[in-house]
Amino acid sequence: MIVDVATYRDGTRQEVADLHTALRRCADLADPADDTQALPSSQEFLWLGLKDPSAEEFTDIASALHLHRLAVEDAVVGHQRPKIEYYDDTVFVVLKVLEYFDETSSVETGEIMVFVGRHFVVTVRRGEIGALSDVRAAVEGDTAELRRGPKGVLHAVMDKVVSGYTVIDAALEQDVEEVEEQVFSPTRSSDAQQIYSLKREVLEVRRAAFPLVAPMKRLVDGDGNGGGPGEGQDPHAAHHPLDEQAVFVLRDVLDNLVRTVEHVESYDRLLTDILNAHLAQVSVRQNEDMRKISAWAAIAAASTLIAGIYGMNFEHMPELTWRLGYPGCLLLMAGVCLGLYRFFKRSGWL
Repeated sequence: MIVDVATYRDGTRQEVADLHTALRRCADLADPADDTQALPSSQEFLWLGLKDPSAEEFTDIASALHLHRLAVEDAVVGHQRPKIEYYDDTVFVVLKVLEYFDETSSVETGEIMVFVGRHFVVTVRRGEIGALSDVRAAVEGDTAELRRGPKGVLHAVMDKVVSGYTVIDAALEQDVEEVEEQVFSPTRSSDAQQIYSLKREVLEVRRAAFPLVAPMKRLVDGDGNGGGPGEGQDPHAAHHPLDEQAVFVLRDVLDNLVRTVEHVESYDRLLTDILNAHLAQVSVRQNEDMRKISAWAAIAAASTLIAGIYGMNFEHMPELTWRLGYPGCLLLMAGVCLGLYRFFKRSGWL
């Protein structure tokens, strides 16, 4: 369940001996009536990483950190649409993480949920895709990022996910170019299945990236609730965990996201055009094959007609007693076939 947990104070990682104690510490820091805390809110926070938690396992954590039940339910059940929602002073982010496999040219999808409070970050990963160990290591190696607190972690996680989209964008671009060259090459091949499979991969990326654009735009523009109003949500919370600096750095992530979505949509349209072109080529090639078959059938029918006439059992046929009748008949058949062949060749049927 727990992948990693640590407390970060003044840019330094501190191991957690007892999770319940660390959770109580977060609750104490979040208490506005408690003025005994010496450290600013951005300099001490808890980062708890979970993987596929059950409802029972998540209960104590949700209760201690005052996580909203709807957000907790989404994190436990999974299979959510990418979104950003506000619940009082907590931001709940759902991200689809993608991974591209060169061997099969396929895209696999995972899911990451992030709870961001004033003094805590809870990352929930569902599935085997999207491990955040490298993100945690990068953040821990950057003291300035750690000093930004939970909002720095949120930026690092979102940047990691969107950077993955950018990598897949480049891979899909190469695949689309390859299938385009293959379709328009003179070599005959059956490309419809490959094109359709590639369209499915493009759709998978679009489903992950496109729904995130609108809430991220609202987030960086400061236009109210990033995920739409709901029970317990307050878009004007007094202690919003994302400050102006956090919103500023997220603009770069948004730019990369929008660029990826634009590219993916262009790939989808291009693949549709490529598929239509492939089907048109198949139809044209079938027509060409039918013309060739018809031309050869006509050539064979002409010689068959002559052979059939002279194969009839009649006694009074002048050619039967002619010494040159047999070679003359063969020459006639050859001449007719050659003439038809040259005619069909000039007309483009052969």
